[in-house]
Amino acid sequence: MKRPAARQYVVSRPLYSEEAFAEEHEKLYRQRKTILDHVKQYFTCDAKRAKNAALSLLPIIGWMKVYQIKEWLLSDIVSGISTGLVAVLQGLAYGLLASLPVRYGLFSAFFPVIIYFFFGTSRHISVGPFPVLSLMIGSAVTRLVPDDGPAMNITGFEGLTMDEQRVLVASSVTFLAGIIQLAMGVLQMGFVVMYLSDTLVSGFTTAAAIHILVSQLKFVFGLEVPGISGPLSIIYTLEIIFNKISSTNVCDVVISLVIMVVVFIVKELNDRYKSKLPVPIPIEVIMTVIACGVSYGFDFRTRYGIGTVGDIPEGYETPIAPNLHIIQLTAGDAVPLAIVGFAVAFSVAKVYSVKHDYAIDGNQELIAFGVSNIFGASFRSFAASTALSRSAVQESTGGKTQVAGLLSAIIVMIVTLSVGFLLDPLPLSVLGAVVIVNLKGMLMQFREVPYLWRRDKHDCMVWLGTCILAIFLGLDLGLAAGLGVELISVVLRTQFPRCSVLVNIKGTDIYKDRKDYTDIYEPAGVKIFRIPSPLFFANIEFFRTKLVEALGFNPLRVLRKRNKAVRVIRKLLKKGELQWTSTGFLNTSCKPIKDSEDEGNMEELDLPTDFKDLPVRIDWDAELPGNLSVPPVEIHSLILDFAAVSFLDISALTGLKTLLRELVRVEVEVYIVACDPYILEKLHDCSFFDDEVQPSMFFLTLHDAMLHILEKHPESTEKKSDHDMIITTVTVHHPSVNLRSRDKNVGICFCQALAVLYVFRKKAN
Repeated sequence: MKRPAARQYVVSRPLYSEEAFAEEHEKLYRQRKTILDHVKQYFTCDAKRAKNAALSLLPIIGWMKVYQIKEWLLSDIVSGISTGLVAVLQGLAYGLLASLPVRYGLFSAFFPVIIYFFFGTSRHISVGPFPVLSLMIGSAVTRLVPDDGPAMNITGFEGLTMDEQRVLVASSVTFLAGIIQLAMGVLQMGFVVMYLSDTLVSGFTTAAAIHILVSQLKFVFGLEVPGISGPLSIIYTLEIIFNKISSTNVCDVVISLVIMVVVFIVKELNDRYKSKLPVPIPIEVIMTVIACGVSYGFDFRTRYGIGTVGDIPEGYETPIAPNLHIIQLTAGDAVPLAIVGFAVAFSVAKVYSVKHDYAIDGNQELIAFGVSNIFGASFRSFAASTALSRSAVQESTGGKTQVAGLLSAIIVMIVTLSVGFLLDPLPLSVLGAVVIVNLKGMLMQFREVPYLWRRDKHDCMVWLGTCILAIFLGLDLGLAAGLGVELISVVLRTQFPRCSVLVNIKGTDIYKDRKDYTDIYEPAGVKIFRIPSPLFFANIEFFRTKLVEALGFNPLRVLRKRNKAVRVIRKLLKKGELQWTSTGFLNTSCKPIKDSEDEGNMEELDLPTDFKDLPVRIDWDAELPGNLSVPPVEIHSLILDFAAVSFLDISALTGLKTLLRELVRVEVEVYIVACDPYILEKLHDCSFFDDEVQPSMFFLTLHDAMLHILEKHPESTEKKSDHDMIITTVTVHHPSVNLRSRDKNVGICFCQALAVLYVFRKKAN
């Protein structure tokens, strides 16, 4: 029954194969650019392109032209001050996380921000130290300059203190990461970030949060724990902490717990009432000031032996050059550092660009962060990206442009130049507690696991695999391993796609998976097979296996059996033991006929069946003489739906041609539908077609091929009962014949692409 008042459409057009469509419709010729053409275009320069290049290289020119001083300046000032206060505290905390003196975290919150102000395309992210990058820097630092042993023998370490050696390592690896980012930006390689899926980044940052949490426990408990890097470092660190747990400084634990509870509660209130608060309460800054005052007033350092920030020298230091020896030793650290730093910053920038409706450029972001890190490394800062919480403060407090970022850098500069001495009594446990509280967002990503398991188990395995590997192998090896897991997931999805057998939905030109619907029609002798994946060297055998399962027979085995049977029949005819009569073959020998056991010249068995020297062409559906048997072939037509096949490689092309030949040789007509034009062009270029595999087997749509088959094999529709019959009036345009109408009783109604005018289902009495 048709749905009442259902909207319908009627199409009348010729039945099209690919060849017929190409003959009737002229195709435009488009000259494709070669690689040389693209290179020439890339290096061609004129006045307009130079202007655009300058504007893209310095985005500040674009947004400063439209800067609305009256509407935006006050918001940027408020946002800059709020973000600057947070940046000071996070700079100190993340400097500690990088295993460096805390003042260098302030450097990282200043120098990169100044450069990004000129080169960055995002107006809302807050550039500076990021906990994951800080931890990765700390891993490289403690590997080359360990806490409990001599530093590695590196040229340039002579005469330097441990802190100076560590600063040199951090700045050198940051310099190399900046060079990598700059090179990727110049080479237009911003697309690399697409290989880091949201699932992989989520799992990786969750693992990083666990590493950060463990690394801060020594400050929370007031323990002396040496920095450990490499695989299983988290296990070794926890082992040392548990062994020394009896030496816990109770004062540090109490301070940490108070800070964490208060900061957590106020942050939750900020989130809940953010629409009513003009600016979020800067609770980290408030608690830091209180902790500083209390620590100074009660002399916690002397009374309870807690660790404090200590003296912070005022001012900045002279620039330094990167150490080439260190660069050689830390190349493996710099690559993931560059990629992760860019990926995180770009992801956050993309969120805010969509929210505030402006464009960002991934390649320009790479250039901006590359130059920022190169410049910052020269002034002893470490790798910069963006911290999610700090960017949220900058955006939520009304920041409109990077003017807010510039003002936050000025706040950091003021603290560095003149106020740093006030932070001398600040307990290190306060910084550790602040870092741990700010991990909430990353740690809460564990909630994604049940959702991913229900929706996409492949993505769930990528998340779990990346997280677990990054926890136990370390962040650098963990990222590489996570990428491996992600690529394996993609390969498995394409190598083992969900193939299906399609059938017609009655009364429509729509074809769906046979397993999913009940009101279906499948003409006798016709099989429709769909593969929803590209065909390439890794899945061509899987495609063949699944197709053989769907067909119910192996065409190569059938072909060989037929050729063996023909060989036996020809031999018996020559010996006179078999004769042809009007009723068929007659066995004149008393001996039973056996299949030939002669396996010689096997190549002949794979050739087309040759009926020469035989009195008649053998009907394989009829009974064969004696006890000869050949596997039955119950279909006469096969349609391969290539709508989802986006490319074929040479291996798949060869395998496909072999399969098509085998099917043609066992008298199965093969039709390929909805094939991409570029694949067809490639097939022609690779001499795919011959006398057996011809271009005429390609049809424009699945429905065109089906109607062609039903017209060629009308017996396919004669086995249906009257109850299932549908009267269909079909108007067919033949190239060489005038328009004519024919009324046929066919077993299916096909209403679109070939021409269906009116469909009426015969009602059962």
